Amino acid sequence: MQPQNDMSLPSVKQRPIKLPNAQKRELRTQFGAICYRIRKDKTQVLLITSRGSKRWIIPKGWPMDDTTPAKAAAQEAFEEAGVEGRSSSICLGIYSFTKEMPGDDLPCVVAVFPVKVKRLASKYPEMKERQRKWFSLKKAAALVDDEELSQIIKGFNPRFLGR
Repeated sequence: MQPQNDMSLPSVKQRPIKLPNAQKRELRTQFGAICYRIRKDKTQVLLITSRGSKRWIIPKGWPMDDTTPAKAAAQEAFEEAGVEGRSSSICLGIYSFTKEMPGDDLPCVVAVFPVKVKRLASKYPEMKERQRKWFSLKKAAALVDDEELSQIIKGFNPRFLGR
């Protein structure tokens, strides 16, 4: 029997967390994917460009009803990068950023999950809006703007995932 990687979650909608003295701002949660593969015993990470500024980022998105965080991260990886693979329920870390929204920016925290890439689809929902490219861990960590995300990438070692 194969071990279950994702625990079952009840149907819960993400509610904003009110921050004291936050001037009507709310903290939101997103789920991100470190999409990886092993080539010649070296780990490579797939980064994508953001829609607006074209910065290098990881796929990420909002919680989905009746979906575990790891599976939501994998779904975002497919939609944004065409990744077909297997997610793990092991959270690699959390980083924060401010999502620029019309009218008011939104503070967000992102829980990051590994997704082992089996295949990259040639057609996927956001293929015309983003670029995707493989990088070494060191290069990927240097390319992302967020220092917290950079540290998560630098420290990523798929050998500790137990697969």
